[in-house]
Amino acid sequence: MKRVHSPRLGVDQGDIEIFSEFENGGTMWTGAGLRERRRSVRFSEPFAELPAVHLSSSLMDIDSGAAIRAELVADSITTEGFDVVFRTWNDSRIARIRAAWLAIGSLPFADDWDVP
Repeated sequence: MKRVHSPRLGVDQGDIEIFSEFENGGTMWTGAGLRERRRSVRFSEPFAELPAVHLSSSLMDIDSGAAIRAELVADSITTEGFDVVFRTWNDSRIARIRAAWLAIGSLPFADDWDVP
């Protein structure tokens, strides 16, 4: 976790392989139709409120014989983590995908009061 100019702002980041299915003939590589893979990510420490989460592809190994149809989204975001979701459909063949993520948000602070 990085703290930027304030003990209240946190930046956490990472890189995660979502799947690799070329070697084992998984359905992302051999299948057709709607397919989805999901991986959970835990932040290095909890945020105080829901953070903003940004995803980008850091590796794409995709067959060029068909159109590239892909969706990469952050889902189920909490103060402790989120799910990376990759979807493809029709005849797209995806061997493997890796995603880089970045979360930015408020952190708990020692001077915060929890008054009911």
